[in-house]
Amino acid sequence: MIEVRNVSKQYGNKNVVENVSVKIAKGKITSFIGPNGAGKSTLLSMISRLLTKDQGEVLIEGQEIGQYKSNELAKKISILKQSNHITVRLTIRELVSFGRFPYSQGNLTKEDWKYVDEAIRYLELADIQHKYLDQLSGGQRQRAYIAMVVAQNTEYVLLDEPLNNLDMKHSVQIMKVLRRLVDEMGKTVVIVIHDINFASVYSDYIVALKDGKVVKEGSTDEIIQPQTLKDVYDMDIHIEDIDENKICVYYA
Repeated sequence: MIEVRNVSKQYGNKNVVENVSVKIAKGKITSFIGPNGAGKSTLLSMISRLLTKDQGEVLIEGQEIGQYKSNELAKKISILKQSNHITVRLTIRELVSFGRFPYSQGNLTKEDWKYVDEAIRYLELADIQHKYLDQLSGGQRQRAYIAMVVAQNTEYVLLDEPLNNLDMKHSVQIMKVLRRLVDEMGKTVVIVIHDINFASVYSDYIVALKDGKVVKEGSTDEIIQPQTLKDVYDMDIHIEDIDENKICVYYA
């Protein structure tokens, strides 16, 4: 379990995350939803220790993240940020192999390559694995970065807007892959996501944030409700039940 206790982050005089406490259960997909500026990405970065918190605690399996050595933490938790800029010219296969660095320090074993191959197959990149990143579409590149995180083989997988640059087909593919990581491999996945319908259909648990605070958290059925969504997004959202999924209609 990941436990966030009274965590805050301030930039200047602005509280980006304010006194947030949340528990992230193992073996589930937890989605952070909310408008721009709600503090979702900042919270995710503090959970992974990419960003220092101003106050509070983040515990992974009872141990404060500050007590983990970097290499230990990298075997426990992996994160994919929104923007990824690699200046070196790499193939997909080379990029995905970086996921094994916490284990191999760059000298990959046969077992490391097994994880690389499995991640490439999982993200359906096998037929283009020798292409360079600058030859790929935005969606292909995003899948390659997610494959790198999968190859890291951590129990906790954190993804900041993983559907960026993806069309509908590949967005569905990624969400299905994340669902399989949880259902088949027992991973714990935490995502920052803007599309509330993807959050509704694929999540087990949703944390709704606004202005750096948790508005409400709970199961999909508890959060995908008109009043809760109005509290979060300041707009009326009609909800339809389709094939046992709650679908939000907010285009009209």
